[in-house]
Amino acid sequence: MSIAAGGLQAWPRAATGPIVGLLVTIAVHALLFMVAAGLLPAGQRERQAAAPALVQLKLLPLPPDTVRPEPEAPAPAPALPALPVPTIAAPEIVIAPAPDTPRQPATMAAPPAPTAEEWAFAGSYTLKNSKAYRYTWGQQVRSMMGTAVEGPDQGMVRFRVEIAPDGALARLDTLWSTSPVAERLARQAIAAMPRWPATPTGKPLVFEKTISFTPFASDGPPLYKDDCLPDPPVFSNPFAWDGKSAREAPAATPIEKPDPQALEDCLRQLPRDSIEAEMARDQRIMDQWGWGSGKPGR
Repeated sequence: MSIAAGGLQAWPRAATGPIVGLLVTIAVHALLFMVAAGLLPAGQRERQAAAPALVQLKLLPLPPDTVRPEPEAPAPAPALPALPVPTIAAPEIVIAPAPDTPRQPATMAAPPAPTAEEWAFAGSYTLKNSKAYRYTWGQQVRSMMGTAVEGPDQGMVRFRVEIAPDGALARLDTLWSTSPVAERLARQAIAAMPRWPATPTGKPLVFEKTISFTPFASDGPPLYKDDCLPDPPVFSNPFAWDGKSAREAPAATPIEKPDPQALEDCLRQLPRDSIEAEMARDQRIMDQWGWGSGKPGR
């Protein structure tokens, strides 16, 4: 009994090798069968489906009956009749003959000297740094310089003048000059002038004056209608700094309002402005700001 049991236990170990070989053979045949029948796993089928397929195309010519005919050339447009071209006569150019005599240079006679009444008014007018005195002095000088002639001798000269309280000339300096002839004639006239009246304020009168010795400009009379109004505040640059002192913004200068009674009394003393004074004022404004600016005085 024990021998039979031992034989039965030894048999499976001896038969294991042939059984395994049989199973491997069956598996290989089954795999070959599936390859032959197209029964592959899903992953392999997808990889085969994703592979691009090569397709060859061959272009064949169209049959003769389907060839499109070439378009016919358009018919030429009918020629338009030629329009007559108007003839324009060339303008006749007429050259003016040269004048027998050369052009005469422009001239301007010297203005009349101030009258005794004008000097009397200038000696009593105290407003605006004796405006009337300064104008009358310049008119007297220009009247003694003679006729201004167009040419190289014309020009202007600007002086700095100081007149003593009794009317005598205390100092005369030339600030600039555009013509030595104009400066020489002006100095000769000042040296030959009669004794001027005393200054209106009884103090030395210091001012600057431009004498124009040209045939195209003259110093017209001034306007007096605004002389009773206070002077506008002098502009001071708030950003100017010398680099040393403390930086402080300048205080705004208030505009002084004149006393009503004093303003009324001052207005009574003003002379009546003339048309020549208005024209001279407009001329000065236009020369300064140009003729394309707005209304004069604005």
